[in-house]
Amino acid sequence: MKKDHLIQNTIDFVKETLQHAEGGHDWFHIERVFNTTKLISQHEEVNSLVVELAALLHDIADPKFYDGDENVGPNMARDFLKSQQVDNTTIDHVVNIIQHMSFKNSLDKSSATFSSKELQVVQDADRLDAMGAIGIARAFNYGGFKNRPLYNPNVPPNLNMTKEEYKNSQAPTINHFYEKLLLLKEKMNTATGQKLAQERHQFMLVYLDQFYKEWNGNRF
Repeated sequence: MKKDHLIQNTIDFVKETLQHAEGGHDWFHIERVFNTTKLISQHEEVNSLVVELAALLHDIADPKFYDGDENVGPNMARDFLKSQQVDNTTIDHVVNIIQHMSFKNSLDKSSATFSSKELQVVQDADRLDAMGAIGIARAFNYGGFKNRPLYNPNVPPNLNMTKEEYKNSQAPTINHFYEKLLLLKEKMNTATGQKLAQERHQFMLVYLDQFYKEWNGNRF
């Protein structure tokens, strides 16, 4: 199957699968990550088919919407790619990326490691979508979806969470900035990712400054 046809089939599959997804993890999230992946790939030597398929399928079944089951997404991606007669080497690489790219996995020091330039590119693209104006919108959208408070001064961020603590956290949304979003700039893998992260990181700092001023009634 030609690459363009395979990519279009994958887009169609993802759109249909995620048509009722939560707003921060819907098709538009996938589309942004897909486009950013292609942008970063222009400056990296990668297998374009692998990164594009991984970007499209990376959140096909986010564990947080499947009772924490981290096998649903990789299995769904593998089954779809097999149905498209994709070769096993490409399938294995894409599935490995999906299994290892999540931020929460970086909190588990005992987990098996996997690395490739393709993983680094897709991971940067996904992390960039958790930063800046879009990242802020997604954080509060998910917080509302889970009925979490915006902020509680009496609940400090947990800066030393384990993977399980991160998965089970019910903390206010503002805490998520310190527990994840503000940490992403230093976790970028590629030079392009690092450059793109700078502005988004700064925007989040400005936002938080404004948030606290308004929360405390210090804005006139």
